[in-house]
Amino acid sequence: MDDYIQTIALMKEIFGKDCQFALATSNGTYPSVRYIDAYFDGECFYLITRLDSRKAKEIAANSNVALCSRKMFRLEGQAHLHGHPLSPVNREIRKQLIEAFEPWYFRDNDENDAAMCYIKIQPVSVFFHQDGVGYTVDFIGKSVQKFPFSFQPYLTEID
Repeated sequence: MDDYIQTIALMKEIFGKDCQFALATSNGTYPSVRYIDAYFDGECFYLITRLDSRKAKEIAANSNVALCSRKMFRLEGQAHLHGHPLSPVNREIRKQLIEAFEPWYFRDNDENDAAMCYIKIQPVSVFFHQDGVGYTVDFIGKSVQKFPFSFQPYLTEID
């Protein structure tokens, strides 16, 4: 359990800020992917959207989601619409999201808009790496596997 607790603390250090990921949902027939900004609070990932967005509608129909990044981060989890930012249940996470997304939170989000909502992603399984170590984290069994991992990025962009 100590490895698990230390690994979650490392994840908080790495992902407890504005991080960009590709979010995969399902539209019923096909995967649906888009880039989002997310924040890890030490238990779950959070993002901001509107109830009428495609991602919110797809999550309402099927809560299974995946996140990935260009640096070999991968998450499989359950996403849930977590309500309006001014809802009492969001009081604490709202403070954290305002701080994490400070450069753009109020510029890009209108909290007077009743359709604005947070999405909470509860991880089931996560892979990430740091300083030559790979981590596979089982959030259900609260366990972690650590192993040597070398990441050599060969990323290209499509113009």
